[in-house]
Amino acid sequence: MLQAEKYPARLRRRPPVMTHLFALGPEASAAIVLSLRVSFWAMLCSLPFALATAVILARCRFWGKSLFDGVVHLPLVLPPVVTGYVLLLLFGHNGPLGRLFATIGVVFAFRWTGAALAAAVTAFPLMVRAIRLSLEAIDRRLEEAAATLGANRTLVFLAVTLPLTAPGILAGMVLSFARSLGEFGATITFVSNIPGETRTIPLAIYTLTQTPGGDTAALRLSAIAVLLSLLALVLSELFARRLSRRLSGD
Repeated sequence: MLQAEKYPARLRRRPPVMTHLFALGPEASAAIVLSLRVSFWAMLCSLPFALATAVILARCRFWGKSLFDGVVHLPLVLPPVVTGYVLLLLFGHNGPLGRLFATIGVVFAFRWTGAALAAAVTAFPLMVRAIRLSLEAIDRRLEEAAATLGANRTLVFLAVTLPLTAPGILAGMVLSFARSLGEFGATITFVSNIPGETRTIPLAIYTLTQTPGGDTAALRLSAIAVLLSLLALVLSELFARRLSRRLSGD
């Protein structure tokens, strides 16, 4: 009893430092959930297009290939605000593609779907590059051996090429997911900063830094963003190593 009375009650009830650091309010929690949702759908929806693009760049020869390659990787060097503005012109309420998708009930402007589209576009080159490098590293003699056994091109791709490309596909997916978590410029330009609808983690951090007394909450979200991105990269490395070992028969 005497030992407990040495400390004021408010100090005895203080939560641990780490618990206090990651104590989140409803808006911050909503931003985290929305970021995970946006990043997941951005990664998933861009995967088939990235795979097809990587196959074209790795295996096809045609006039204008260098130009096509440059267009695919353009989001890497363009200012994200420019990417967001182009998306707004194309997929906005008055944009040609925006009106087209509106006829089937899909709206991108100022919706979380638009945030997913912006994240997918900015992360697309990273996914394509990872898959392309994996495709180019495949020993073409394995595919030729499958073809001599009577397999057509589709079967060779599904049974030989695709499994051998799996580590690159996985790496591209995780890179796309991690990049989508950090997307800011294109998102805020295209779909604005709407709480609960388009305010992802980066936008929430930006808002908190502009709010008096919001530095602590911004630090919490920043720490969580770092942990999520680091976790994604570590899991990607572990899964890629395990998959490579299975494919090599070790």
